[in-house]
Amino acid sequence: MSITTGLLGICALLVLLALRVPVAVALILVSFGGIWLMLGFTPAVGILATTPYDFVASWTLSAVPMFLLMGFVAYHAGLTTRLFEAADRLLRHLPGGLGMAAVLGCTGFAAVCGSSLACAAAMGRIAIPEMIRAGYRASFATGALAAGGTIGALIPPSILMIIYGVFAETSVTKVFLGGISVGIMTAVAYCLLIVAVAKLRPDIVPLAKEGSSLHAESNPFLEIWPILLMIVVVFGGLFGGVFTATEAGAIGAASAIVIAVAMGRLPWARFRKALLETVGTTVSLFIIGVGAVMFTRFLGLSGTAGFISSTLTAWDLSYAELMIMIVVLYLILGMFMEPFGAMLITLPVLLPLLNAASVNLVWFGVLLVKLLEVGMITPPLGMNVFVIRNVAHQYASLNDIFRGVALFIAADIVILALLIMFPQLVTALTG
Repeated sequence: MSITTGLLGICALLVLLALRVPVAVALILVSFGGIWLMLGFTPAVGILATTPYDFVASWTLSAVPMFLLMGFVAYHAGLTTRLFEAADRLLRHLPGGLGMAAVLGCTGFAAVCGSSLACAAAMGRIAIPEMIRAGYRASFATGALAAGGTIGALIPPSILMIIYGVFAETSVTKVFLGGISVGIMTAVAYCLLIVAVAKLRPDIVPLAKEGSSLHAESNPFLEIWPILLMIVVVFGGLFGGVFTATEAGAIGAASAIVIAVAMGRLPWARFRKALLETVGTTVSLFIIGVGAVMFTRFLGLSGTAGFISSTLTAWDLSYAELMIMIVVLYLILGMFMEPFGAMLITLPVLLPLLNAASVNLVWFGVLLVKLLEVGMITPPLGMNVFVIRNVAHQYASLNDIFRGVALFIAADIVILALLIMFPQLVTALTG
């Protein structure tokens, strides 16, 4: 073992990331080079050759492409386009009703998506023009959609939660259950915030609205049944114990395809695009995962993971101190890294520490995903903000959107504090 080599590897990784080297490339380079220095070239090549299969062959990970396919098919077939309008019909007469409809639309889309970026982009294209037309301040409207998109990774099926479950060797279904409570808490907090702003600052959020101008003559409730059907079938069976998370992904993808074809909304061109986007996203996630597994092995072989864990354990941190350290760590990483990279780089070091502290790994997985999603809207590299900037560039600048998400970040901090003080908010559902 060579703790010095491991620590130098961590420093090299941070340097490569600072130089904007892709996360997967940085992880694989550092891991391969470190193992080569410690054990020689042949063992390093052997680990590089076997790790991709060892990682990708995980049965649980097959849920990732299936849930992605379900989301992309539902999106390209137009099955999700009326979620926002249906929510608007329910809430239009309430203060900030249109803003709350946007948040609920994001929540509904999250149930068939699993990606905050896709959620923000899809709902942003539909909701932001309507909110601007209704008199919402552009910065607040765009900020609300950037923040609402983060619900996409909290409400199952969450790709982040699947990856976490595999690495932490814990139940994906239980993490999903915990994600439901936090996703609903987030949606409620955002809605309450919108109502408060409408009451206190009608110059930012109009007090009332007569309804969306989108297809006002039709009934959107008649067109959201496919999404409701998929949610009932997939998650009713999953949480009812009828099938596993992996089987739920396959059933979800199949149901999305069958419904879309039956409705005549899935011509070959759209299906091909959904397949290509599924493959591209899956490959990019799996490459990062392969790099993370190699990095975990490198830290284990060098003894660095154990050294860091024992050192932090020797500090005898209290529960509050440990949680503050973790929250600060991920909030900082979220400012500069995308969620998958931030999660997979840190888990090899944190998991031994969490196990030593007897932290519930299901609860921590939900907290971690929430932390990572806050990073999606924090400056300077909040990815959801850049997505909203692309779909609403004519309404608000990047600085405007970052100002718009500030209140929503404050709401997220409150939710994080509640989750840490009252873990039963998650564990009550997971058992």
